[in-house]
Amino acid sequence: MVLAALFFASMSVCIKIASVHFSTVELVFYRGAVGIVFMAAWCRAQRTPLKSDVPMMHVWRSIVGVTALTTWFYAIGKLPLATAMTLNYMSGIWVAAFLVGGTLVMGRLQDLRRQGPVVLTVMMGFAGVVLMLRPTIEQNQLFAGLIGLISGLCAAFAYMQVAALGRVGEPEARTVLYFSFGATLTGAVGMLFTGVSAWTWPHALWLLPLGVLAALGQLCMTRAYSQGPTLVVANLQYAGIVFAALYGMVLFGDEIPLLGWVGMALIIISGIAATFLRARALPNPPAEEH
Repeated sequence: MVLAALFFASMSVCIKIASVHFSTVELVFYRGAVGIVFMAAWCRAQRTPLKSDVPMMHVWRSIVGVTALTTWFYAIGKLPLATAMTLNYMSGIWVAAFLVGGTLVMGRLQDLRRQGPVVLTVMMGFAGVVLMLRPTIEQNQLFAGLIGLISGLCAAFAYMQVAALGRVGEPEARTVLYFSFGATLTGAVGMLFTGVSAWTWPHALWLLPLGVLAALGQLCMTRAYSQGPTLVVANLQYAGIVFAALYGMVLFGDEIPLLGWVGMALIIISGIAATFLRARALPNPPAEEH
């Protein structure tokens, strides 16, 4: 999982560099196209059949997953690397918020009292968001911050759908392959409206590692969740925020104020707490990072 976090943080570096020369939908397209080639070869090597008995589940997973991917790519291009990564990793806190919201909708106030720690966790996470976005507002990047927040929300829906696909027996490799098809199709449609940027060397070379690192990260996550303790693996994902912060400071000169660091710490702590509390509240908690 730590290796997966490193791959994803490295992928975000490629996105940030390439976003200067390519639009967000183009990055989504190329990420999906490279992913198709990589995952098709992986499925062939693993002898995983490409036909699925639940195609509509893959359609819904692709819709929410590609939305999360597109908004995250946009946020990476506009925000400090660690900020964009942290906002996307709020997905675990969003899932906890859904638990609380579901309890309220069902009118089960007694259950809500039992979920007091979950409520506090959610509040702590959103307090961290306020602290992180406060310096962002000063840089006139509020819109990008809100887009990054939406990426984490959509990622939460995507992870729950991935968990549902796992419960019906869908191989992870096929799920990743179908998602790559969805990303490629969405990016291609978007490019009909935004146009295609000219390929300039060596900037275009960043598109290849973008897709390869994404595929490697997903494969490492799948291996981690299939062989390791779910709670431990889920919490190790936050190593990606540390890697992104280091990349941002060293490569891009990102300067995160003290309030930003405090907010980042609050989100990480609340995300870890939400993972443990969610494991107790749900019989089969979603494996967030398949």
